[in-house]
Amino acid sequence: MSRIGKNPIIIPQGVEVNIDNKTVTVKGPKGTLTQTFLPAVNINMEENIIKVSVDNPKDGNLHGLTRTLLNNMVVGVNEGFKKALEINGVGYKAQKRENTLVLTLGYSHPVEIVEPEGITIDVPTQTTIVVNGIDKQVVGQVAANIRKKRLPEPYKGKGVKYAGEKIRRKEGKAGGKK
Repeated sequence: MSRIGKNPIIIPQGVEVNIDNKTVTVKGPKGTLTQTFLPAVNINMEENIIKVSVDNPKDGNLHGLTRTLLNNMVVGVNEGFKKALEINGVGYKAQKRENTLVLTLGYSHPVEIVEPEGITIDVPTQTTIVVNGIDKQVVGQVAANIRKKRLPEPYKGKGVKYAGEKIRRKEGKAGGKK
């Protein structure tokens, strides 16, 4: 049995959960999410609590995964998720034009990223980007795609990194001489 899978999911007020066979739809103040789960996992709802169980102990890995995915759906439609990115480097900056993020990252051209459906990208400062949405997987993927446009390099730390991420720094070529 999974320790995570055994934990019940408490549904907050304002969130509506509909379980139809193995398809779960969660509606909340921020939006609606729908996902279909594997048949090896049983999803039961009693009043405002969702419990996940498995019949076969070999499916224990699906037990915790299913519970976490369901919890992320409930939290997403109620509160939402956000991922912050920081830009480091001389002349590197971000701008927002309508629904497009325009990045100046030292290339000969600006890099443009269009907001996917259900995702909002905010630029509070020229060196900070915040990705918001209700689906945790999509928020993380969009943030990873933005970071991929200019990965942080280990010598000066220039590039796009997650907020709070530590970049492991290297010495330059003169660092090995004594």
